[in-house]
Amino acid sequence: MEDRSTLDESSVIVAVDHATSAQVEGESVILDMEEGVYYGLNPTGSRVWEAIQEERRVEEVVSIILEQYNVDPEKCRKDVVSLVKRLEENDLVNVK
Repeated sequence: MEDRSTLDESSVIVAVDHATSAQVEGESVILDMEEGVYYGLNPTGSRVWEAIQEERRVEEVVSIILEQYNVDPEKCRKDVVSLVKRLEENDLVNVK
């Protein structure tokens, strides 16, 4: 799949309006109401999803995850960018 945007730490991201989510046993289940497709996120992915319910820079999301989880900063950055790219590919986030 072709990248639709150039995503980096200064990119502003936000969840789309047509996706709704619920917590199920510490994980998020996201419903894309336009496509009728469900997505699941583990607890860390769920925290990212919670953070992007309002516009945030990728670097802010990375900071939130680093505050809550004991993880290498570079690995955290790569994982957050990777997740956001997958969310964007599935039309679940807008990237500015």
